[in-house]
Amino acid sequence: MSEESERADAGGESTLTVLLAGGVNLAIAVMKAVAGVITGSGAMLSEAAHSVADTFTEILLLTALRRSGRPADVMHPFGYGKERYFWSLLAAVSIFASGATFALYEGFSTVIGEPVEQTSPIVGYVVLALAFVLESVSWTQAFRQVRRGAVEQNRTIWKFLRYIDDPAPKTVFLEDSAALVGLVLAFAGVFLHHVTGSAVYDGIASILIGVLLAVVAYILGRTNLRLLIGRQADLPVVRGIREHLAGAAEIEAVVDLQTMLLGTDQILVCARVDFDDALGAADVERACVRLAAELHSEFSDVTEVFIEPVPRSDPDLRAAVLARYGDIAKRYGR
Repeated sequence: MSEESERADAGGESTLTVLLAGGVNLAIAVMKAVAGVITGSGAMLSEAAHSVADTFTEILLLTALRRSGRPADVMHPFGYGKERYFWSLLAAVSIFASGATFALYEGFSTVIGEPVEQTSPIVGYVVLALAFVLESVSWTQAFRQVRRGAVEQNRTIWKFLRYIDDPAPKTVFLEDSAALVGLVLAFAGVFLHHVTGSAVYDGIASILIGVLLAVVAYILGRTNLRLLIGRQADLPVVRGIREHLAGAAEIEAVVDLQTMLLGTDQILVCARVDFDDALGAADVERACVRLAAELHSEFSDVTEVFIEPVPRSDPDLRAAVLARYGDIAKRYGR
């Protein structure tokens, strides 16, 4: 399968995951809102706000998927890949602003405010059960995509989520996981309110839902912040690129190697290498072209390669490399 086909398949699966989650969240939001009004449950209303936030999140993620796929142009010669991280960051803000904030407000209002009488708790139980089933469908699709990606990279799911360069499946997976936990908390709040007659349990459930959403928003916001700033490629890829360059007959030493994620499955490579002094200018030019083509071929995510000939003995360059990498630079002989 070609590189373009692999990216199209990955993007298509992410779109499917987001669309499924968005449709599910919209349906659930309506059910929860109606049930919240009927039962008077703060936890149920908090869950409705949670689902509304998730629906806005899916809209932002769809925007990210579509806009980040635009081709490079004069104003953006490296393409629009990083725009996916911007819209995904807004999705994380949406989870906190509209979901966590409302849930915390509703929870504290229920705990310290006037007691609220619960009505028709059976309606709440039915809606929560239906919502759990629907959320499970969306969560299953997100989990399948995450698990498939982890297997392809020979990583645990946790490590895959930590180093993933496509925020869409991570966002859907975490928000759906939080949704399932939130439904359990809401059920506990409604049930304890029903059994004891005290709305405090309902309020505590709302507060816990708000804290849960705030944690998820923080994790996703931190992930997208790192990607927006310009995270380097995964270490196995960086090591592979370094070894490939160091193994070239024309190169005596890899003095410096920098990589950066330009977007999902897009890596920029900047290498400073010390070529054999016996080579002529034309030999160096041909070597640079060949090595760039080899890196494109061996590492499918590498989209841009810049190779700069430099002397390894240059003191200013060595000082700059040591300042950036410290002891790691010495270990690699930079």
